[in-house]
Amino acid sequence: MTDFFISNAWAQAGEGGGGLIGILPMILIFVVFYFLLIRPQQKRAKQHREMISSLEVGDEIVTNGGALGVVRNIDDDFLTVQVASQVELKIQRNAIAQMMPMGTVNFDASASGKKKKLSKPD
Repeated sequence: MTDFFISNAWAQAGEGGGGLIGILPMILIFVVFYFLLIRPQQKRAKQHREMISSLEVGDEIVTNGGALGVVRNIDDDFLTVQVASQVELKIQRNAIAQMMPMGTVNFDASASGKKKKLSKPD
């Protein structure tokens, strides 16, 4: 009677194909992560590199810090950006978030010297 139980145990342990079935969920999870997370992030990084390499003097940009300005000088790693009349910042190329359409930045010298008065509530 003990031979009956031993032969059943050997039969269960000898079944093949369990290794591929066990790895299949891991492969599926990797494929989902690749298409939902990794690939879109690589695509955005490539677009950002192309945007930074295509910058020219006179382009209007927004920095990662939110400063809106016009590119005045381009070096290898740094840009000089005019953010207001007579105010220029030197920033790294990677600190540029996006390019803006032409005409977004308006440096009005006459308006920059005027101060607005705040009205007091009644």
